[in-house]
Amino acid sequence: MITARNLTKSYDRFLALDDISFEFEDGEIFGIIGHNGAGKTTLLKIISGLITPSAGDLFINDIDVIKNPVALKETLGYLPEESHLYETMTAENYLAFFGEIYGLSPQEIRVRSSQLFAAVSLETDGKKIGEFSKGMKRKTAIARSLIHNPKFLVYDEATSGLDPMTSRFVADYLRTLKKEGKTIVLSAHNLYQVEAICDKVMILRRGKMVAFGTMHQLRDQFGSITYVIFFSIDDPGKLLGKCKAYRQEEGMYICEADDITELNESSKLITEEGGKIAKIESRYPSLEEMLLKIGK
Repeated sequence: MITARNLTKSYDRFLALDDISFEFEDGEIFGIIGHNGAGKTTLLKIISGLITPSAGDLFINDIDVIKNPVALKETLGYLPEESHLYETMTAENYLAFFGEIYGLSPQEIRVRSSQLFAAVSLETDGKKIGEFSKGMKRKTAIARSLIHNPKFLVYDEATSGLDPMTSRFVADYLRTLKKEGKTIVLSAHNLYQVEAICDKVMILRRGKMVAFGTMHQLRDQFGSITYVIFFSIDDPGKLLGKCKAYRQEEGMYICEADDITELNESSKLITEEGGKIAKIESRYPSLEEMLLKIGK
């Protein structure tokens, strides 16, 4: 269980976080999103025990993070937004260095490093880290965060700047870590990935929490379901002005309806005018649409 009560962080006159409270269970993936400057990184650093809040309490299981941040670090894997690595080292030496810091034996380090390189699909080929691509460096940083087999992970923009293939791999790997029992807190600009992998999501705006919950709860808060009718028609002019949000998509025409009554009326109209309905989909507001509603 991770519990935060009234977390506040100010820098002189600037209020970076304003009275943030939340709770989520072990073994969940918790996403924190918001526009630049919303307070995401500040909150992640507080959760990681890297900075102290100006006020409030934070407990991770039995650990009082504010009073005893060192105890947290024994079970924490932290990934900053930028992969600050020792580029003159090989990846093997880099993980060995951090493994020694965590008190692992040479044998444990060798076994754990081999397992992690296989898990993140990283082929080092004896190269120094400075010769790696950005994706390889990110995988190295992820492996480093896991060398001591922590239960709790805090990842700041884990897929930032990565190509789509590597980004998808990292997202899939986070799901694997969750299945292994890890608890993960992350921030991300890739809102599609947040929707896909997170159990709960927090939306921050100017240091304030404006929404928190499952995707189902957020969708209820920010808008109801929309129905989309995909259809073909010989003479689309017959529907101009009669069908809401009338446009082309996926090589077909579409019509949107806000409720079942409107869906039935639009379907009937399309059929009466000679159209053929191919499919009907239900759509919920996306995280991107939620952020647009909230504004900066």
